Amino acid sequence: MIYKIIEKDEAGNLIHCYRSDNPPPNEKSARRAGTSKLSARNDASRSSNKIRALAEVFLPSGYPASVTPDYMNYQIYDSLQAFSSSIAGLLSSRAVLEGFGVGDQNASATHAMLLTIVQDATSRLATIVFAWRLGTALEPEAKMYRFAADIFNDTAILLDCLSPALPSNLRIAALCLSGSLRALCGVSAGGAKAALSVHFAKAGNVGELNAKDHSQETVIGLFGMMCGSFVISHITSRSATWTALLVLLAVHLTTNYLAVRSVVMTTLNRQRTNIVYTTYRERRMTLKPSQVARIERIFEYNGAIRNAHSGAFLGKCKIGSSFRMEALASPSPPSKEVAFGDLLTIFADEQYILWHKPPRSFNSPEKVVLYIWCKEEATPLTHLMAWIHTIEFAERLRSSEKRSHDEPLAEMYRSTLNHVQSIFPVFLKELESAGWTPNVGAFLTNSARTVSFEETEHSPMKDKTL
Repeated sequence: MIYKIIEKDEAGNLIHCYRSDNPPPNEKSARRAGTSKLSARNDASRSSNKIRALAEVFLPSGYPASVTPDYMNYQIYDSLQAFSSSIAGLLSSRAVLEGFGVGDQNASATHAMLLTIVQDATSRLATIVFAWRLGTALEPEAKMYRFAADIFNDTAILLDCLSPALPSNLRIAALCLSGSLRALCGVSAGGAKAALSVHFAKAGNVGELNAKDHSQETVIGLFGMMCGSFVISHITSRSATWTALLVLLAVHLTTNYLAVRSVVMTTLNRQRTNIVYTTYRERRMTLKPSQVARIERIFEYNGAIRNAHSGAFLGKCKIGSSFRMEALASPSPPSKEVAFGDLLTIFADEQYILWHKPPRSFNSPEKVVLYIWCKEEATPLTHLMAWIHTIEFAERLRSSEKRSHDEPLAEMYRSTLNHVQSIFPVFLKELESAGWTPNVGAFLTNSARTVSFEETEHSPMKDKTL
């Protein structure tokens, strides 16, 4: 009987094929037969083996099965933007050295060192501040901050190139500002890349994915340095430098935009929920992640409630915000008052409370402002349901204003909540069927606060109206 043994890699590609008779005449002949067969296989696929070996160096193990389908498109554009950025960075470095006094007989090494220290100190302090302020928003808005990071970086490059032409005091300010922008770039890009790596890694191979990404960046950086050395040695005039720099930065931002646009996220943040739910609400159709990726905005107003079907801006909402007494004391038109106890009763069985901050007067042109207060047991599905409720509530407010119908606010809370409760289980199944992962939270962009309510006999908020 002839036995055939097939060996494959993690991606299912054929590596070796062995054949042997059973039982073999003797151990030596079996080994010799296997060796000759293996040699024939290697000779026939030598070129493919080289390509496979090269892919193993720079691509994750098991590619393409181990990553999402949008991984390669993103990496191609990301490599192109890194190449143009490395050349632009060399032009920027030359300008910084000129700003530090290289080539100036009146400049001193001590002065240049002090400038370096000031710029570095400013950059480090800015890193701490930006990480504190932006840390929680980087994962939910990974695409926005990935693109914004390169805008910050390119702005820093422009400031560096402008610095030699500025007076001494302004030069120091420009260099410090460029250092701060690079710090902002580092924080934004680092957090966004980590979130994208989690998205790309289907097999949980985030560590390897990051390591291979660094390998790719190293090779691209080497090519960029080689080409950049040629560029800076041949481009010395100011006009030629600025022309080359602007072209490189334009290529850099364009390729980075295409890279971010090619990413198809499957998590639901606030903007993607606006798009998916309003489309489902108007057309009873659940969009897939790839469809949403083509129409979502890279930059969206923070907390915007928008109807993707009509394009109408309905208002804004803060989720996980602090429960502030000054918000409860906001003036409210008498016909729209709702008792605080009634509000708690309406949301007694829910893991969140929705509150509409009323305008200052009846005829106020202010947009709708909503707050979502999350209870201690809130989950990502709670955030999703609460955001859907804000859309329904904002739509109801808009239609009520169009009809000039003064619907009691308490009834509006109750009816919209009942509607959301009835459609949410069905909508959740539709999301999962379309390829979304609603159980992964991507709504909170700040340090979320949770609230709990206890009824006391002499509560000062018993008769409070909202």
